[in-house]
Amino acid sequence: QVQLQESGPGLVKPSQTLSLICTVSGVPITTNFYLWSWIRQPPGKGLEWIGYIDRSASTYYFPSLKSRISISRDTSKNQFTLQLRFVTPADTAVYYCARQSPEATTRIPSFAEGDWGQGTQVTVSS
Repeated sequence: QVQLQESGPGLVKPSQTLSLICTVSGVPITTNFYLWSWIRQPPGKGLEWIGYIDRSASTYYFPSLKSRISISRDTSKNQFTLQLRFVTPADTAVYYCARQSPEATTRIPSFAEGDWGQGTQVTVSS
């Protein structure tokens, strides 16, 4: 059974870089088929895709954040990471890591699909 756990700072200052780690247990992140994803939910809004990395370390970044994000992995630790540069208060959200099927990424994110971490609150404020 796969388990995912996000970790990172709860508070980031504007213009800094947010770095989050997702630690996966129960299955290698090099497993075929699945996409290791980052998703966020700003206060009062719906879930939105950030990007994902696949078993070959290929990445896809969704257009809204593409210019500011990087996703990478460390297979020795079975972790994948998100870096979001030049954060603003609009980046305040609960950030989730998730294991998703490729088909799920063509739809609006849903807790009913895939496997999710518990989420971590990130606040951008000076």
